[in-house]
Amino acid sequence: MTKKKVFIISHSHWDREWYMPFEQHHMRLVTLIDNLLDIFKHDPDFDSFHLDGQMIALDDYLAVRPERKPELAAAIQAGKLRIGPFYILQDDFLISPESNVRNMIIGRDQAREYGQEVPLGYFPDTFGNMGQTPQMMALANLKTAAFGRGVTPTGFNNQVGDADYASQYSEMWWQGPDGTRILGLLFANWYSNGNEIPVEKTAAKAFWDQKLADAEKFASTDNLLMMNGVDHQPVQLDVTAAIKVANELYPDYEFIHTNFTDYLSTLSSDLPQDLSTIHGELTSQETDGWYTLANTASSRVYLKQENTKNERLLENQAEPLATMAYAAQDYPHDRLRYAWKLLLQNHPHDSICGCSVDEVHREMLTRFAKSQEVARFVTHDALMTLTAKINTVEFGAQAKPFVVVNTTGFTKSGLTRIVVEWDRIDFSAAGSIQEQRDQLIQQLKALPELMVVDAHGQSVPFRLIDQQVAFHYDLPKDRFREPFQAIELTIELNVVDMPAFAWRTLALQPATQAAAVADSVGKAQPRLISNEWLKVVVEDDGSLTMTNRETGKVYHQMLVFEDTGDMGNEYIYRQTADNHAYYSTDYPMDVRLVHADELGSELELTNYLEVPVSADDQLAQETHAVIDITKRTAQRSSEKVPLTITTKIRLNPHSRQLQFESHLNNQAKDHRLRVLFKTALVAETHVADSIYETVTRPNRPAKNWQNPTNPQHQQAFASVFNEANGVTVGNFGLNEYEILPQDNTIALTMLRCVGEMGDWGYFATPEAQCQGEFTFNYSVELTDGSKAQQVASYQRAQGAQTPFSVQQTTRHAGTLAADHQYLEVNTPEFAVTSLKRANTGTGMALRGYNLGDRQVPLSVSVGDLQVEPVNFFEEPLTDVDSTTLAAAEIKTLLFTEKERS
Repeated sequence: MTKKKVFIISHSHWDREWYMPFEQHHMRLVTLIDNLLDIFKHDPDFDSFHLDGQMIALDDYLAVRPERKPELAAAIQAGKLRIGPFYILQDDFLISPESNVRNMIIGRDQAREYGQEVPLGYFPDTFGNMGQTPQMMALANLKTAAFGRGVTPTGFNNQVGDADYASQYSEMWWQGPDGTRILGLLFANWYSNGNEIPVEKTAAKAFWDQKLADAEKFASTDNLLMMNGVDHQPVQLDVTAAIKVANELYPDYEFIHTNFTDYLSTLSSDLPQDLSTIHGELTSQETDGWYTLANTASSRVYLKQENTKNERLLENQAEPLATMAYAAQDYPHDRLRYAWKLLLQNHPHDSICGCSVDEVHREMLTRFAKSQEVARFVTHDALMTLTAKINTVEFGAQAKPFVVVNTTGFTKSGLTRIVVEWDRIDFSAAGSIQEQRDQLIQQLKALPELMVVDAHGQSVPFRLIDQQVAFHYDLPKDRFREPFQAIELTIELNVVDMPAFAWRTLALQPATQAAAVADSVGKAQPRLISNEWLKVVVEDDGSLTMTNRETGKVYHQMLVFEDTGDMGNEYIYRQTADNHAYYSTDYPMDVRLVHADELGSELELTNYLEVPVSADDQLAQETHAVIDITKRTAQRSSEKVPLTITTKIRLNPHSRQLQFESHLNNQAKDHRLRVLFKTALVAETHVADSIYETVTRPNRPAKNWQNPTNPQHQQAFASVFNEANGVTVGNFGLNEYEILPQDNTIALTMLRCVGEMGDWGYFATPEAQCQGEFTFNYSVELTDGSKAQQVASYQRAQGAQTPFSVQQTTRHAGTLAADHQYLEVNTPEFAVTSLKRANTGTGMALRGYNLGDRQVPLSVSVGDLQVEPVNFFEEPLTDVDSTTLAAAEIKTLLFTEKERS
């Protein structure tokens, strides 16, 4: 009789930072790897250890023990320490598509400096899994993914039908929206089902009787996986002795200390024909809904905002500008990878999710700041290099040229702001610093009438926002710093229909004709703004009535702020037992018209809410007693504090998108603030911007969903639409939304404030109460429900996250035209996520995906460069067409010089 095999893999699920600060976990990691290196020497039966924390764990260890790097490398080469394939264990929903890819690229590159990476997409504790995982794993040469959440194991006595989120086995096929299929491994009994195996025979018998039965309930083959470890678990030093005891006790089983590579090889050859197939994203929609942990999308929202800022700087500004500016040999690969690694260090699931202790998240802000400064350095240097090559001699002698660059993959319109240096005096010039300043102030007072012109001499409307004399300095690359004082003029202007990856050169100069813009606020209606597509009225209760002027559809109760109590934690929202909501429409408001001119219209709306200062004393008792949130009974305090929300409402004459910027000073605790957009549209589903996917989700969860809320993840937008009308709500760093059952209202979470971490004990997190100043940016767009208008609204939501890049330059000759498109993207559905130089060689890589739901022709070009499809590692894909974009397809194109005949 063939024995059943029990594959025992030693590991320690290494959350880099969580319920203790990073350095506390870090020091324990050093001890863990020290012990591993010793056990590798002294126990020949110890097969290997799976480095669960992925490649960053080696960086962290070597930061303390650099002298042991040769020993560490030897253990990896010998297969004793199994590493990779990722850099960190990320939360895949809360980081960008490109961040997910860079995690794989950096992880694999570092693993191959030592040896071979583990061939397994590893998501043991990710809070739900992205639907494009199968395609992404395939594009990273991975055939299998292991995960702990998102699928309900039912066992073979409870066969499942067509359910997307259930499987009778712990092994299943996982199919993505594009049709790619990989093998999925569910840790049905968690990644600790073989932890702390007893050596004493009586205890071992009781242990294995239970563990074998648990595993066999779900296993599809006679190959049983036992994970010997758990969160921050020290290595079991006597595990090989425990395995010998198990082999003595169970002659019908073969217990093996092994690794994922050998386990997967054996498992793959034994898989049955009746495996279930699960589809798309794994978010546990068929569970009770309390512990999907989706509310981590709104914990410590300031982290999400900083992360979005960081990603946009790196992905959509620094890399594209460096690609446009530099020859391949000058591209700053090293600086950019350094910035990426700093950013990725904030992406582990307990970090970016905002569900750790306060010390962890304070350190994250420093990493964000460091990564962003590197990105800004690269961006500025690239802009200086690029603009120095642009020909500006056609502008007049007194003109101050500047270049505006669209670094997104979409045609983009919108307002941009530029600080133009009109004149300067260096500190080294004659006179004292005060005399120099006085001279500039006199020049400023005598400033001529100004105008902005384009490269063809045409006047461009603008606003003069500010003028001042300010101190600055230059840092030349070949000499000492140069301090100076300068006249600075801050102007705003509209950029209209600038193509993807294009630039335009304009100039501020003395006017040769009447000013192009005369502010016309006095002639406008104080509560109404409009353009050819949209009419917006502020009602007496402070809500907006919006009219789609193309379809005639009118929407009421838009932009309503809702505040509710929260007695949950960083993981889960739970409304306080009073079950009362405070709405901005029940409180006073003010509105004033700020602008109404050729550049667009702006209203300033102020809502004066009053909300409870905190929860009542009952919540403190319940949190300290570690009462499960589903059993808490706390209510909100009777004491109130002001919650004043000031919102700038902007409508550009060249865009269908209405933009909002809300500011508040939060002094309340234990509450959640959302902004509501009531669509009143008849629709059973909606779409949201997810990871390389415009994902379709049901508006109502499964019948066994018990949580009264249904929070969801998003990247840049969520949209409800039908065949006649649609509403798309965009955001910047606001990753949580909900479609409310009443009238299919889109509820966008702005702030969620709680005082404890949650999970397995009581960990106070006063900084998670998010006290202080906050600014939120978001938008709404009305469509006719057609595919063309819907896709365009998605483009504008994504494009709004990246501002135009602007750089002043001089009048000079150059080899580049004043107006130019560097790379043409002629497929509206192609959402570009990356433009960068190739990792090796002189090529250039462009990556994106299909925003729509059908195959379309793909047309992108860069001069006369040749193009070929490649995978994430820029290896050729011979069976992929570069001229089509299939539904839900992710495509990377490598552009290189054509071979000369």
